[in-house]
Amino acid sequence: MVEDDRNLLETIKYNLNKEGYEALTAVDGAEALEIARTEKPDLIILDIMLPVIDGFEVCRILRKEMTAPIIMLTARIDETDRIMGLDTGADDYMTKPFSLRELLARIRALLRRAKISEVKLPEEQAILTIGDITIDLNRHRVTVKEQPLELTAKEYDLLVFLIQNESYVFSREQLLEKVWGYDFAGDTRTVDVHIRWLRQKIESYPANPKHLLTVRGTGYKIEK
Repeated sequence: MVEDDRNLLETIKYNLNKEGYEALTAVDGAEALEIARTEKPDLIILDIMLPVIDGFEVCRILRKEMTAPIIMLTARIDETDRIMGLDTGADDYMTKPFSLRELLARIRALLRRAKISEVKLPEEQAILTIGDITIDLNRHRVTVKEQPLELTAKEYDLLVFLIQNESYVFSREQLLEKVWGYDFAGDTRTVDVHIRWLRQKIESYPANPKHLLTVRGTGYKIEK
């Protein structure tokens, strides 16, 4: 948990400990990087407005080094902050003030997803392909035209879900429920952001995609 408001930090730490989590804390971006690299946490809660190194940069650095889910916190309701957080690799975000019950629910959902992804499958079930895209579920590895592809944890989850349900159309709300694991407070913009970033990574021409398609007025699907 990275937060420069010490009262809020201690409140959240107390509640995390009460729920059975071991909570490590940092009050600035530099300390956050040091602790994360040393302790290898299962999940990171990261404020944006931090001393020394801001949350966006901390998120960008950590995403290159580890796959732990990251929840970003913002005191501003400006959509730009939220989109930037997702763009730098965050899996989720919450706007202050927030409910501790909701934060705990989001933590459980992200950790549950991370745990499911660690289960090893028989080799014949572990490979997903669609066009030039191949996913090795056991190794958590994605390739496009045999070239390795770096995805955030949530981009990976979204791509796997869509390929496992090839040709089915899902609304944004359904994707929030199935991929994020809970009601995302009605803010479906996060789905659009992840779809956009996935297209930039898996499509030869993102503006004219051939696999990850928009179904106007309904949602998204993936096709061969």
